[in-house]
Amino acid sequence: MSTLAGLAWLDDAAERRRFAGLHRELAPRTAAAPIVDLASNDYLGLVRHPEVVAAATAALRRWGGGATGSRLVTGTTAEHELLERELAEFTGAETGLVFSSGYAANLGAVTALAGRDTLVVSDAGCHASLVDACRLSRSRIVVTPHGDVRAVAGALAARTEPRALVLTDSVFSTDGDLAPLRDLHDACRTHGALLLVDEAHGVGVRGAGGRGLVHERGLAGQPDVIVTATLSKSLASQGGVVLADARVREHLIDTARTFIFDTGLAPAAVGAARGALRVLRAEPGLAGSVIEQAAHLARVTGVLPPPSAVVSVILGDPHVAALAARRCRERGVHVGCFRPPSVPAGTSRLRLTARANLSEHERSLVDSVLTDVVAEART
Repeated sequence: MSTLAGLAWLDDAAERRRFAGLHRELAPRTAAAPIVDLASNDYLGLVRHPEVVAAATAALRRWGGGATGSRLVTGTTAEHELLERELAEFTGAETGLVFSSGYAANLGAVTALAGRDTLVVSDAGCHASLVDACRLSRSRIVVTPHGDVRAVAGALAARTEPRALVLTDSVFSTDGDLAPLRDLHDACRTHGALLLVDEAHGVGVRGAGGRGLVHERGLAGQPDVIVTATLSKSLASQGGVVLADARVREHLIDTARTFIFDTGLAPAAVGAARGALRVLRAEPGLAGSVIEQAAHLARVTGVLPPPSAVVSVILGDPHVAALAARRCRERGVHVGCFRPPSVPAGTSRLRLTARANLSEHERSLVDSVLTDVVAEART
């Protein structure tokens, strides 16, 4: 038998993906690519902001290229603790704990707060990091229909476990819709559950000055509300954070495996996030600009204006969506293309992400390209 026989199944799997329109390829970009970006999560347009770059450079020069170890050994710098305090103050939380990524923050928080004695109730639209956290939690999992508070309350009322944890995104990453946070929190309070909210797409876009949907809904600082967020979207860097009661922070430091066993976030990334947060504080109107740009993109593509930066243009067939994304790129506009398993079968789409600093020239190009490409894709 060939020594490669164990890999033969990969060829079959690859062919099935190609036939279904689900094959993916990496598309490296250059530093000065002449293309309008409507695909990234740089919602506030701060990745190249001079203050962000300067802050990252200063941290790099002071601390070097890496954190050198896990946060509990050598990977915590004064820069990390400053960022944690600044993020907590900005969002209205008691404390913050920075992780190496938003994915790691969700895995660490859920697995540390759940267990065999816990029911975990998760919205069907939750991000993959929360889905994977559920799988690793060793808890009984109930997945409720998207946005269905009554189903959440029913699952909590029927539980036999002594503890319960409810999971939701604040802004859902594929449709850009908002979670019913106040109603979810009421259900959690009624049934003695904790509410964990992933604000990855909320911070910088929703709430006063971009403080997030949890803050906007008046839930910031509630001891039974845990917020996770990423630093890689509006905050133009990399990393993640858990914002919560001080007792939760202490528990995560002692028990969250993605905190204990992972190398700390690189100081340059910490510096960049601090720089972006300073810009957001100084320019609170950026959050509103994102929503305005998203509404414009929605009008151009003939969809309803979203309450977030995410504009979802559903085309249905994955082949059609992939072709439309390629046509946009060929004409100088980079858009996202979401296909299963990122979205349900039959809902493949262009995912456009608004950016606060789109220029008039860029908007003119975007209008022309999207009008033509979307009309062609829908015929």
